Formats: sequence, C-alpha cells, structure tokens
Amino acid sequence: MEPVPPLSPELLVYAYQQGVFPMADAADGPIYWYAPDPRGIIPLDQFYVSKNLRKLVRKEAFTVRTDTAFEAVMRACAERAETWISDEIIAAYVALHELDAAHSVECWQAGALVGGLYGVALGGAFFGESMFHRARDASKVALVHLVARLKAGGYTLLDTQFTTPHLEQFGAAEIPREVYEQRLDHALAVNANWHVSYTALDY
Repeated sequence: MEPVPPLSPELLVYAYQQGVFPMADAADGPIYWYAPDPRGIIPLDQFYVSKNLRKLVRKEAFTVRTDTAFEAVMRACAERAETWISDEIIAAYVALHELDAAHSVECWQAGALVGGLYGVALGGAFFGESMFHRARDASKVALVHLVARLKAGGYTLLDTQFTTPHLEQFGAAEIPREVYEQRLDHALAVNANWHVSYTALDY
C-alpha cells in the first residue's frame, strides 16, 4: 500500500466521492487511503437517543455552535495516545472547511470548548470523522445536534466509517461495501443544505 500524494481539498472531495478516506498511521506518519468493508453508518431514521441524553439535551447544559472552531475541534480529536490525525490531515481539512465542505459541531461551557465532532459534507452525505469530549456527554450532545441538522437539511447518509460500542448505542450498524457505495451514489445526487435551522430532538 503506497502513501497518498499530498492532500488537497480537490483530492479529498474526489476520494470521498469514491468512498475512500485518508488516515495517517501516526501523528507524523505517512497517510494511506481506507475503504472499510463492511462500512459503518448511522441510519438517520433509526437514530436512537436515550431518555437520559434527551433530558441533558433539553437542559441545554452546553452551548452548541457550528463551524466556529473547526481547527480546534480537529486538534482536540487528535489529542490521544495514538492518533491518525496528522498535521497534514488537519491542514487539508481546514482548507476543505474554508470551502464549506467540512464542518464542526461544538459544545461550549463557560466559554471553553468541551466537546464536539467534525466531518465532511458532500451532497446529501455527511462523513463523520472524529469526536471528542472534555466534559461528560459533550460529544453525545454534539452528535444529537448533528443528526437534527442533517435531518432538517435533507441529508440521507451519515457515514461513520467504522462502528464502535459507543456509536452502536445510537443505532450504528455495518453494511456491505457494495450496499454502501449504492447509498453513497444516491446521497451524492441529493442537494442537501447544511446551513439550515433546526430544533434538536424535533423527531
């Protein structure tokens, strides 16, 4: 497997349209393309929110913002013992964000960024990349707001790349790569709107 060429927004868009995405093998390591089979997704019509999380969201314990600290969210997601988010990846996705094709959902508390997530939005597909939390359940609240925005904006695919026990509690599931590619083709043809007003848990 050969490392990918220098990343650019154009290359990232093309890659996501083909169902592949980049990951570095270390914070300063080479970057490779990945296309998992099976693929992890969260069906938007089956997204599950527990009773306790619903209460927390309605309590508005966090101030939820969008796209006000994209790079900070990425760097927070990279703060772990082993990370695939290198400086080159951060620079490429920040450039993609400046083209309005990558977005962050952020949870703030007392003026501090305490949780959030980021991903890529193309057509009616949102490709979730990573999430983090510095306050309990902050990333979960960000995910609830993300799904509410995606539903309101007409998105049809929430790609999680892989599944984890954390994501499975929200309804994440694995589908064969062939099925994923069919859903991706359909989603890319959708004219969804990220910049839409929404109400969390309004579903």
